[in-house]
Amino acid sequence: MNASSLNLVKKTHSCVRLERDGRSLVIDPGGFSEDDAVVGADAILVTHEHPDHFDEGRLRAALESDPAAQVWTLRSVAERMSAAFPGRVHTVGHGDTFTTAGFEVQVHGELHAVIHPDIPRITNIGFLVDGSVFHPGDALTVPDHPVETLMLPVMAPWSKISEVIDYVREVKPRRAIDIHDALLTDLARPIYDMQIGALGGADHSRLTPGDATRL
Repeated sequence: MNASSLNLVKKTHSCVRLERDGRSLVIDPGGFSEDDAVVGADAILVTHEHPDHFDEGRLRAALESDPAAQVWTLRSVAERMSAAFPGRVHTVGHGDTFTTAGFEVQVHGELHAVIHPDIPRITNIGFLVDGSVFHPGDALTVPDHPVETLMLPVMAPWSKISEVIDYVREVKPRRAIDIHDALLTDLARPIYDMQIGALGGADHSRLTPGDATRL
């Protein structure tokens, strides 16, 4: 793990940008995130194929504008991208490790959370960056590794707040920072902040899109 501190920039919904030593890694720049979410990114990680996490047009534009940028993702996304960008779109799955743009990444998880029993489950992977920051995508995956900063899917059609709280308790991070929050209204945010903060057992915070924090 690199000793240099990470700069975390929150983008809209589930998209985050990690920066260190002039290099940057972006996770889940989907259709809800900013148009420029992947501009200048050295590496792009995508947890699954749902459009709020994966915007094919945006990703193709990013790869076309920067011949050095690379993507790491699961098979369902890679199959839609790899032919156009040979050698630059990498397929990974649970248990894999890789280094990209100076970041060390472990892959954890295999399936998307259950939305409804009648809806088939798709694949989903989470990324643990530098053994410290974990982004689970759309699942409540618990890595077999200590987590300093948990990117917490705080509100989704597939979850309820008791599950969110129990997830924080199970992962036991030092801090939890909200993601998957575009559907959470300003009226509801204080309720989520109070309950997760009081019951999760970890420092809990949220960032306005565009805000940054040092980890």
